[in-house]
Amino acid sequence: METLDYPHPFVHDVKLSRTQKIRGIILGSVLFPLRVTLAALFFLIMWPIARLRLAGLSEEERSRPVTGWRRWLFHPIVWLLSRAVFFSLGFLWVKVKGRRADLKEAPVLVVAPHSGFLDMLVLCPTQLATVVSRSENTSLPAIGALLEFNQSVLVSRKDPESRKKAVAQLNERLTSRGYWPQMLMFPEGTTTNGRALIKFKPGAFLAGVPVQPVLLRYPNKLDTVRWTYKGTTWTEALWHTSSQFYTNMTVEFLPVYNPSPEERSDPNLYADNVQKLMAKALGVPATDYVMEGRVPVSKLGGLSLPLESPARETLSLLHRNGITAPQIEAALNRMIDRCQSGAPGLKTSAEELRSILTLPDKQTAVQICGLYSKDETVDLRQIYLSVSALTGFVSFKSLLHSAFTLFDREARGSLSAEELSHLMGALLGVPQHHTAQLYAEASNQGRLTEENLLRVLTTHPTYQRVVNEYLQPKEAGSQLSFTSLTNGKAVNNNRNMHNGNGSVHYDKKLE
Repeated sequence: METLDYPHPFVHDVKLSRTQKIRGIILGSVLFPLRVTLAALFFLIMWPIARLRLAGLSEEERSRPVTGWRRWLFHPIVWLLSRAVFFSLGFLWVKVKGRRADLKEAPVLVVAPHSGFLDMLVLCPTQLATVVSRSENTSLPAIGALLEFNQSVLVSRKDPESRKKAVAQLNERLTSRGYWPQMLMFPEGTTTNGRALIKFKPGAFLAGVPVQPVLLRYPNKLDTVRWTYKGTTWTEALWHTSSQFYTNMTVEFLPVYNPSPEERSDPNLYADNVQKLMAKALGVPATDYVMEGRVPVSKLGGLSLPLESPARETLSLLHRNGITAPQIEAALNRMIDRCQSGAPGLKTSAEELRSILTLPDKQTAVQICGLYSKDETVDLRQIYLSVSALTGFVSFKSLLHSAFTLFDREARGSLSAEELSHLMGALLGVPQHHTAQLYAEASNQGRLTEENLLRVLTTHPTYQRVVNEYLQPKEAGSQLSFTSLTNGKAVNNNRNMHNGNGSVHYDKKLE
């Protein structure tokens, strides 16, 4: 069962030759401070002008689109100043292909790929279309004023009620038949390196109205604008971009996409079909990768499968610290003993983890904690189960039995839907929020037993694939060869290990 080897979309590093580095330092020392100062100056000029647009209006008046003199006076001024910001950063011209559809043809423009904050230049050829933004951005100097000027739809990622309100606002605006201005949305929802399109979020497609796909390209010898999950930071992207004499950008408006009745009733289908169309036009793959809780994953059967396995990275860290396979096996035994002993709390501090793993220093333990949680504590069940799955010290059947026992704390002989989510999250090393499909497959009359869960995970085509690709050692034999972590063998983004002849090997030992 081979899977496509898609490029990893969440990592981007600017690769510079020695000549390019020297040239960048020389030009950057002059151009960077000059350009950033000019851009900041234009932002400062825009700030009060943007505030003036809604000054003196009541909350009710602010909830309606700005019209009349407030629009024809302030809109072109802010548009010109916005273009001046990007001109000062080296975007001397923007090549536009195709025709932007008018409001009645397409109430929303969907833009991809999303590469970084410099993509906002696309607002200029789209006449400052309304956007969706995080509510937290309203507190930023100048940016908050511009979001207010734009009458943006604001959403807080931490507040479910805010998301519901934003969805209602979007539906209202997109179905207003020209009452509200055209909207612009980045359906990927996060930035990538542009080598593949990640799964589109359904927000732009919920209303079932026509959309116009818009492609962004940066046809430059040096790709400097991208700011992703790993690699080049936003400050480095700004430095490298402003250190160039100029930066090219192409905006291409594709024909308006009119949804079918099936797409109007299914926003996810609509989003997937537009994603495929745009990917084909860009000449890149359309993938099911998403960023979930700041972790890049792919989706399969409702499960979130990490592109970068925390367990594999844990084993790599242990190997680099001189921890041998027998030492890891002993550490895993200590972990399961502690988990099964009913010791107070399953959360373990970095210092305690250092002791369990016999690490020479605490820093590596802190790094391992960071792979599984946002602080310096970690649920031992996550480390034990996810790492054990890759080492092969126990069979998958035995491992699942341990997992079932650990999460069936009341010894009922069955798991609830929530407990199943926690179990699968521990096995895969990342939280699982959508396990309803697996629960339905594995439960019988509202009971999910260990026997049924094992059966589904090892025989159902979808979940057998999850087990084979994510919960099995990648080397022949029952134990993980540490050389597989560092000897340069190709590991694709779906975590298949390829042998020398290019075929994919799976350890089928499930019993």
